[in-house]
Amino acid sequence: MSSINPQQYCADLVSRSHSSFRLSFLLLNHERRQAINALYAFCREVDDIVDEAQDAAGARSQLETWRNEIDLLYEDHPTHIISCALQPAIKAYQLSKSHFIAIIDGMEMDLDQNRYANFDELYLYCYRAAGVVGLLAAQIFGYTDPKTEKYAEALGIALQLTNILRDVGEDLTRDRIYIPEDELARFGLTETTLTAPEQHAQLIELLEFQQNRAESYYHKALSSLPDADSKSQLSGLVMGAIYHALLKQITLESYPVLNKKVRLSKFKKVVATIRFLISRRYD
Repeated sequence: MSSINPQQYCADLVSRSHSSFRLSFLLLNHERRQAINALYAFCREVDDIVDEAQDAAGARSQLETWRNEIDLLYEDHPTHIISCALQPAIKAYQLSKSHFIAIIDGMEMDLDQNRYANFDELYLYCYRAAGVVGLLAAQIFGYTDPKTEKYAEALGIALQLTNILRDVGEDLTRDRIYIPEDELARFGLTETTLTAPEQHAQLIELLEFQQNRAESYYHKALSSLPDADSKSQLSGLVMGAIYHALLKQITLESYPVLNKKVRLSKFKKVVATIRFLISRRYD
């Protein structure tokens, strides 16, 4: 086991990542921030296994190692530094083992599937990759009403759909298309004509459709959150506000997602956070 402090390891990883989530973590007390840092580190670790894999077999083996590590974690015998950081969190916040396994299953889907026939198929991927992360995060933040779970899942889906829209071009370079095939067909496109200049009008309509779906999940999340838990879930709400601002920025720039990765500056993230906090105050 490493001599490095596990909590500090995860905090440093979050700091180096420049993630949009980082700002929202600052709203948490020390214990909850350590827990969410550890959750982020775990998600980043298993995601990188797939994204940086030289071969599918090697990545699959590493994911299986992580499944075994989750078993050890829940038996109080973690061996990985991130698992050691997670150990107090799973006890303090009663984090579900099945959710961690689902995240690993979601990452493995990227090794097995690079096209999705319809949104039902894509939803399963989004649920595993992000919906259950939303559920785990909500447990760390704390809630009293079970309806908050609907909010947390919907928010996770909204964030994942925003990522998918932002990363269309980058994913194409990895031979991955997360836009459902039946929706490509609905707008007169195929995977080979997706980047064709003469199909630009249809592409914009397709991307607008994806944007509207993501918007619907932000709305579903906010409308599902019980008032009793709105204060405890503030960190997650700020995450949503920042990602929602990113979605709006993609729209403002007219969907340049095939050629660039739209990002929010640190200033715009802060502005989105402040605007959201003010809107909640006077809501």
